[in-house]
Amino acid sequence: MIEAEPPRRRGIPLRAVVPNAVTVMALGCGLTGVRFAIGGEWEKAVTFILLAAVLDGIDGRIARLLKATSRFGAELDSLSDVTAFGVAPTLLAYLWALQYLPGRLGWMIALAHAIACALRLARFNAQIDAEDQPHKRLGYLTGIPAPAGAGLALTPFYVQFWLDPVWLQDETIRATIVAVVGLAVAFMMVSNLPTYSWGSVRLRPSWRFPALAGVGLLAGALFTNPWATLTIFSAGYALTVPLAIRSYARIKAREEAARRAGAGIQA
Repeated sequence: MIEAEPPRRRGIPLRAVVPNAVTVMALGCGLTGVRFAIGGEWEKAVTFILLAAVLDGIDGRIARLLKATSRFGAELDSLSDVTAFGVAPTLLAYLWALQYLPGRLGWMIALAHAIACALRLARFNAQIDAEDQPHKRLGYLTGIPAPAGAGLALTPFYVQFWLDPVWLQDETIRATIVAVVGLAVAFMMVSNLPTYSWGSVRLRPSWRFPALAGVGLLAGALFTNPWATLTIFSAGYALTVPLAIRSYARIKAREEAARRAGAGIQA
């Protein structure tokens, strides 16, 4: 008599859980930032949101490395992003500065960031399976991503921690600056502007070692003087937006010229 084989154990492999666990950690860091903001511990609040951005940057790469990508992970990542990079920076900006604007104006401006972040992520999810994505096809992003938006929105905090300028002590001036930065970031998140992605950046072979040296210097600067480094880095990233628009326009023009030339030859 042949014995029946025991049923195979069903379940989710551990490697599929690891990237989702990193995403949940990013979500927890974002909410922890809100907790410190309520207590007025601003440096800790900003640090935890930045830590959430670091975790968000590696969870997808871990998933691809472990071959554990899934639709569930993509949805969880979006929910984590809207909380850590939409809701958390909104509350920080309001509690630190925007509440000092007259009436309910500060809260309305604060909401703009959270709403823009949610709309951007909804658009991203809706276009995951779309075939016609001209920006993505050429290696560019549409608008600035949510983690970058949160980092830019927190730039006034970096300046405060780095220089502690007298003019940021004035509640009205501080609220005005945070409002202008927040609205500009919200616009860039929901805009159709092309922005650089890792896929659109190309280095010449001769630039490889200088680039690696630059990364090492950046890491050292982040450890020795993080707020000054983040201020300069945020300003530099903001300057790449018009450069990306110009670069995309050139590539698009070359592609269109090549298409017309091909159509002329066929004719």
